[in-house]
Amino acid sequence: MRATHLLIGAAMLLAAGQAFAAGIDLSKPWGNKSGCINKNGQEVYAEDMLLLTSEAFVTVASACTFTDRKPQADGSLLVTAQCEAEGEEGQTPAHFTIKRSAKSPKKLVIADEDGHVMGEVSRCR
Repeated sequence: MRATHLLIGAAMLLAAGQAFAAGIDLSKPWGNKSGCINKNGQEVYAEDMLLLTSEAFVTVASACTFTDRKPQADGSLLVTAQCEAEGEEGQTPAHFTIKRSAKSPKKLVIADEDGHVMGEVSRCR
């Protein structure tokens, strides 16, 4: 009986964690100003370009294609990706954390596996 209660409690926690993480909706693109301008393809060149979609994270010098997304208990997403850098051959694995900005809940923050913030993005219109 006690094991059943523990299993039900664990399932409820897991579902709650997934529902909260589902709050990070990547069904539409997110970016900074230049990233959103380029959401449908390269239209302008900008050193600061950041574009986040359901499938990739793109900067002016690199493109990372997501291979896995795992919702975390804190509401963030842990993303595994294969990245290609401009001027280099092949792909390298990478991990990113995508979470709500502490400064503005309407924005997302993208950080690398070392916690270095790569940028902050807003939903593109």
